[in-house]
Amino acid sequence: MRNDTPTSSHASRSWRQRLGGLLFDASMPRMVKEMRRVAGPTFQAMVRDLDTPMAPAFEREVARTLNRGGSEDLIPAVTLMPPMMARFGLTAGDFGAEERTFFTEMQSVCNRCPVAGRCWQALRAEAGWEQCRGFCPNAQAFEQKALAAA
Repeated sequence: MRNDTPTSSHASRSWRQRLGGLLFDASMPRMVKEMRRVAGPTFQAMVRDLDTPMAPAFEREVARTLNRGGSEDLIPAVTLMPPMMARFGLTAGDFGAEERTFFTEMQSVCNRCPVAGRCWQALRAEAGWEQCRGFCPNAQAFEQKALAAA
C-alpha cells in the first residue's frame, strides 16, 4: 500500500506550484520598484499602514527597500517611532517641554536608522520590546525614560 501522506509542504506541492512560487519571489524586487514608480502614493500608504496585509515575499522586499533608504516611502519617526515607543510603554506625551531637544534627537536617530526595514517588519509582526531592544538605536533611551516615568 502506497502512503500518499505528504511529509512536508514542499512535497505536497507540484513542481509547477514550486516553480510558480520561486518565480513570484524572484519578481518581488521588480514588482516593488514598479509599484513605487507607477503607484507611489498607494505604495506609500501601504507601507505606512503597519496592518496592511502583504505576501511574505512582498513584505521582505519592502523591508529591503526601506533598509536601502526608501525614506520617501516612509518617515520612520512618524510611522515607526510611535508604535516602537508604545512597546516600551511610552507616548510622545510622556516627553515634557524640557525634553523637546532630547525627543527631537531621538526622532533624528530614528530617521537615520540603518535597520528601518527590520523595525518595520518587527512592528508589523507585533514584536515585543524584548525583541525590539535588540536592534532599535533608541531602545536604551526608551528604557531609561520608561524607568524614570514609572
